[in-house]
Amino acid sequence: MTQLQSYASDPAGSRGRLHDEKRDVTRGPRDDFQRDRDRIIHCISFRRLRHKTQVFVAPDGDHYRVRLTHSLEVAQIGRTLARALGLNEDLTEALCLAHDIGHPPFGHAGEDALEEALADHGGFDHNAQTIRTLTKLETPYPRWNGLNLTWEMLEGLAKHNGPVNEPTWALAESNDAVDLDLHSWPSLEAQIAAIADDIAYDNHDIDDGIRAGLLTLDQLLELPFIAERWQVIRDRFADVSPDRLLPELIRDQIGLMVNDVLETTCERLKLLAVQTPTDVRQAGRMIGGFSDEMAEKERALKGFMYENLYHHPKQMAAAEEGKRMVADLVRAYREQPDLMPASWASALPDEEPARIRHIADFLAGMTDRYARNRHQEIFGELSDQS
Repeated sequence: MTQLQSYASDPAGSRGRLHDEKRDVTRGPRDDFQRDRDRIIHCISFRRLRHKTQVFVAPDGDHYRVRLTHSLEVAQIGRTLARALGLNEDLTEALCLAHDIGHPPFGHAGEDALEEALADHGGFDHNAQTIRTLTKLETPYPRWNGLNLTWEMLEGLAKHNGPVNEPTWALAESNDAVDLDLHSWPSLEAQIAAIADDIAYDNHDIDDGIRAGLLTLDQLLELPFIAERWQVIRDRFADVSPDRLLPELIRDQIGLMVNDVLETTCERLKLLAVQTPTDVRQAGRMIGGFSDEMAEKERALKGFMYENLYHHPKQMAAAEEGKRMVADLVRAYREQPDLMPASWASALPDEEPARIRHIADFLAGMTDRYARNRHQEIFGELSDQS
């Protein structure tokens, strides 16, 4: 690891964990942020990401991205940025790896179903669910619930997109247990994790969309900045078939975005005279991110992706099916709680809103595959009883 800059998060100066832990030399010579990263990698919720939708619901192909592979790609970009900026790589990596843990099955379609189910009980938000999962629902330790992550880790997950002035019930509940200073800006490691997420899915979703036949290169070249980069690549590899050049385009795009973030972030650090992590949190603006020019290009790319991929009729039909399955499961578990596994059914609260939130916790942890199987089993049973 490179030497930390003065504005980087230092594990030796961490605000600590909710539960005090005695150092155990048998666990190896790791600092607090390394332990956070390792706790994420080893937790059940992280493993479940391998069967959760990224773009394509329950993809048949082995080569499409899922939440797990996406998170690994985000971590690679995030760590590269952190190293170049002299930030704490381990904290950045941990935030990147954990950022999607709160997503329910079927991606945003599943989230929409849970949001509707909890509309009268505080709603559902996958970012807050990530923290709820890591502080309450994971139970690998004998004396407390949750992974007992550092304050800096929880803060970064809570507000990696900036201050949170109106937290959802789940985030407010977590904040009551550990004051995350929601009204300030997050660490620079958290800001870098957020922009690494944007860079990863902006570019890798192009790859998956073309592989699936829902996007074409000709469509993509309607964006001037993509067409410009494509021409550079064609000139560079004039003797190579264009069919072999799409990965090169993706790599170039990622490289351009990464370099833009590095240049822009360094300029802002200098302009704002940032010296400490406190300066970062009190800067009054996001420091780690794109230049205005690149941000405009990135917005155009996102708009293109929504119009041509995320809202493609085939994608919309698959999303609608996923949303329906989650909504069906919510209804089934409300009407017949004993359909849940015994450990979940026995812990079901009697009163609202705790009751529906408990059901949502169970559903949010499901993989696409598990949700499909439960839907098939339950609605076969329910239809026999109707």
